[in-house]
Amino acid sequence: MRMRNLIYALFTLLAVNTTCTAMAQQGSDFDRLKAEANENSLPLVNLTTDIDAVTKEEEIDGTIEIFDTKARTNGQEYFKTGCRVKYRGSSSLAYDKKSFAIKPTDESGDKTDVNIFGIREDDSWILDAMAIDRIRMRNRLCFDLWNEMSQTPYDTDYGNRNGTLGVFVELFINGNYHGLYCMTDKINRKLLGLKKADEEDDGSVTIKGVLYKGDSWSDATNLLGYDKEAPVDGETWNGWELQHPDDYPCAESWQPLMDFIDFFQASGDFIAQNYGDHLYTENLADYAILQFATNYRDCNMKNTFLSTENINKGVRFLITPWDMDTSLGGEFNGDRYDHMADVESILSSRLFDAITKANADGIMDGIKAQWKQYAAGPLSIEGVCKRIDDYAEAFTKSGAWQREHDKWNGNPVPLTEDINDELQYVKDWYARNFNHVSEALGIETGITGIDATEDGQQAKTYTLDGTRLPDGAAYDGITIRGGKKYISNADGK
Repeated sequence: MRMRNLIYALFTLLAVNTTCTAMAQQGSDFDRLKAEANENSLPLVNLTTDIDAVTKEEEIDGTIEIFDTKARTNGQEYFKTGCRVKYRGSSSLAYDKKSFAIKPTDESGDKTDVNIFGIREDDSWILDAMAIDRIRMRNRLCFDLWNEMSQTPYDTDYGNRNGTLGVFVELFINGNYHGLYCMTDKINRKLLGLKKADEEDDGSVTIKGVLYKGDSWSDATNLLGYDKEAPVDGETWNGWELQHPDDYPCAESWQPLMDFIDFFQASGDFIAQNYGDHLYTENLADYAILQFATNYRDCNMKNTFLSTENINKGVRFLITPWDMDTSLGGEFNGDRYDHMADVESILSSRLFDAITKANADGIMDGIKAQWKQYAAGPLSIEGVCKRIDDYAEAFTKSGAWQREHDKWNGNPVPLTEDINDELQYVKDWYARNFNHVSEALGIETGITGIDATEDGQQAKTYTLDGTRLPDGAAYDGITIRGGKKYISNADGK
């Protein structure tokens, strides 16, 4: 009996060792996909940390590995560095798929600048989970459009960029697959070229550049007023966050924002006549047009940055949008929001109302002219659909979309196994909204939607000026059909 038990134990031990060896050879999800990577792969990012200890409040130590076949990080295909990590977001923290704030560290554990994916040198990065977005690209797509529309009105080290850049990646936590993310830089002092505060020999501080972010809905973020008793010695005030100089929260840091809100309590005539001392006309028009084009709703001025390069040379605020997951026909909970942008409502907000009603400095004429210009460029139906298709193709060819679907379908929103099924709704929404806004601004297009090509059916075809062609008609030039561009001659080739 003992001999039989001994033999059984030896066989069991041998089986366990064989299984462990096989598992070791197989490696982690990160190692497996790294070994299988090819030219179609998205970058792979492995975050190693005590994930159960990660919170929004405190950073903890970790390491981050980046494998990118295009070798865009420090010119290396594989890059590894220490980091500090915490969760980011507010309501999104309720989801299992959370976003992360990542700060690379050097060998001493101090923050260090790293140029990730060739975006820029910085010590603070975002891994955006996009958890409520059924197509996982709305925020990135909207920033792509914004970057083509808006620039800083002064020179910066980053080509006057006024929005984030990002790269879609597949994230792993401690080697285990965690999903499709977008790794981006941040809207911060470095990007916008804001001046640092000066600390004088006597210990006093001279505030220069300022950066505020609308964090929650309040009278102050609606530019309706503010609680004058609210303390000014912290990083938050009346629904706003002090992003810079966050190490010097004081009355002097908050005063420019108070003055800005006070300005909007004046009469409409006064606002219309003097707004140019507080805002940049073209930037303000671009901000309105972005809302028209994408129906980016959780904003104005929540989820919006206000910045001034140096308050000692005048306080004129630059607007930068943020957090655009709720856009392009999407709802706050991930459902479809099949409504067109309400141009009249957007322009009746406190930020725009008096200025646009008076057509101050010809701003409404400028908005219409800029819409026409962008409608033939970055905001064209053809251009937006191409961006969508390019991202979808990258998701599909890499296998990332299938893995994302298998991991997160239904948590918290449903995902279609074929991403194009959901994308067709987004492209059709964009075309209908484009036409709606154009009509609201008095610019006719004739386009009412983009229909998918179904088996046995003919998709509707449009010319670039929005004219619908009869089904099967030959056309010499560029057309849009099923959300895609086609080039043909009158013989149909």
